[in-house]
Amino acid sequence: MADKLQRLLATTLALTDEFQSTLSTTPALSSSEKEPNTKPTEGPAPLPLLSASATALKAQVTKLSLLAINAPFTPSAVNSVLSAINESVLPSLLTAALLITDAAYTKSFRAEVHALVKTLLKELSGLIGDVKNVADKKDREKKGGKKEEELPPAEKDSVVVATGRVWDACDVVVEIAGKGVVGFVIKRVEEWRDLVKDAIGELEEWDPNDEEDDEDWDNLINGSGDDDDKSEDGDEEEEEEDAAALNEHKKMALRALKPIAAIYPAIVSNRLKKGGLETLADVLLPSSHLRALETLMADLQSIPEHIDEAAGSLYEADIEKSSSYLRKAKGRAVKVVQSLVLPWTMAETEGTEAKTPEEDKFSVWSKTWLKVIEEVMPALDETTK
Repeated sequence: MADKLQRLLATTLALTDEFQSTLSTTPALSSSEKEPNTKPTEGPAPLPLLSASATALKAQVTKLSLLAINAPFTPSAVNSVLSAINESVLPSLLTAALLITDAAYTKSFRAEVHALVKTLLKELSGLIGDVKNVADKKDREKKGGKKEEELPPAEKDSVVVATGRVWDACDVVVEIAGKGVVGFVIKRVEEWRDLVKDAIGELEEWDPNDEEDDEDWDNLINGSGDDDDKSEDGDEEEEEEDAAALNEHKKMALRALKPIAAIYPAIVSNRLKKGGLETLADVLLPSSHLRALETLMADLQSIPEHIDEAAGSLYEADIEKSSSYLRKAKGRAVKVVQSLVLPWTMAETEGTEAKTPEEDKFSVWSKTWLKVIEEVMPALDETTK
């Protein structure tokens, strides 16, 4: 029985390593290899299978943890749990992850799922290592003719902590499977919205005039003499002019960044949630929608990156460079809004032609927004994208 337990433990460790490697090396399926316009007619649905597998794994590791830390240690019971994990749960988990491809679920979603499943497998491997240590200890006690002893608190805690990590990893996988592609996109868009809001908040608090205090302190430390008074007066005037220019650019940047920040909640509410994609099953998303989501995510992600660069350049008193990045942020924001003027509609399905989308509340808002962004950034053109 002890030998069988060791074999099963070794198998579980080998599977977790092999499956992590598989997810890291499996080439992504290109959109040209598969068109996800119709619902699959056979085979398991990836997201429900992924959720069910992660839920089953959480239940099995709960049993495994209790069997490992409580006396008497029963190899046959542990064997039963490990067999279920090795023969059913882990293969199902890997199958579900591999069925989630770039073509059917977007590159970003597939990469995120594969990363989360790899993390889950890594955490499981850690738990199995702790269980193996317990099994080895119990085996030595048995072979030495010693009475089975309670595990020390430190060893129990190690198993419990490792189990908690597996639980957390399982919960994250179940969550992303439940939310699907659109839920994943919404979460990312909200994260980028927060980055933009943080950047605006930091810029609002920044005062270019504070830089003068640092320079005055440096002059005091260095002991500038009376002969330098005229020169210093000239320097002070130049510094005041520079500070005034920075303040003016800061005001213009904030006028532009606030409407840019407003596109994120508007898109979530009116294009990804209400009347948008969230109500649609992921398997029904046509390839055109998936490609649009990929582009939308890339553009929305780039905006906070450009804003960070614009703010950083402004802090360094490089107005020209700051303006360049603001143009890029504005260009991406305009591109996004223009691409979403009309609501999402389903592509042609069996016996049904796609309906021409009609303007809605967001359509009207987007036209107003496009006018506003041009008015608040008159000095910035669309030449830099």
